[in-house]
Amino acid sequence: MESATALSGSIGPDGIHRKLIRVYFEDTDFSGAVYHANYLKFCERGRTDCLRVMGIHHRELHEGADGSLVFVVRRLECDFFKSARIDDLLEVRSVCLEAGGARLVLGQRIMRAETLLFEARVTVALIGADGRPRRLPPAIAGAFKVLQSKAE
Repeated sequence: MESATALSGSIGPDGIHRKLIRVYFEDTDFSGAVYHANYLKFCERGRTDCLRVMGIHHRELHEGADGSLVFVVRRLECDFFKSARIDDLLEVRSVCLEAGGARLVLGQRIMRAETLLFEARVTVALIGADGRPRRLPPAIAGAFKVLQSKAE
């Protein structure tokens, strides 16, 4: 049985988080291709597991000493290049492009082997229970700065 760490992917020396995703029947549309909205779900899994590998957990943010904090998508730009199909093994690659204030900008790619299928630039903001932006806690900001510097 795989460990939780293996399920979450890993961050390489290049600062890129890599997570494997298998395409299941439920991910496809009537034509057998991955339904377009599911690429966003795959990216969400990649972002969540990137945080997990960095030691940042959504539950701890939500229930932490700093109050209830959550990451929300503020902006999303995406391009679709090729379709994935049932049983494909995909790799979600996530990299930090910017980190500061209350936001992170991440670059994400979904690959089948070395073929680019989907690319996104995602801006996420950290907000409190009141819906207002909150500065990234120093530990989180620092972790993403390190990740960003490795990727540059």
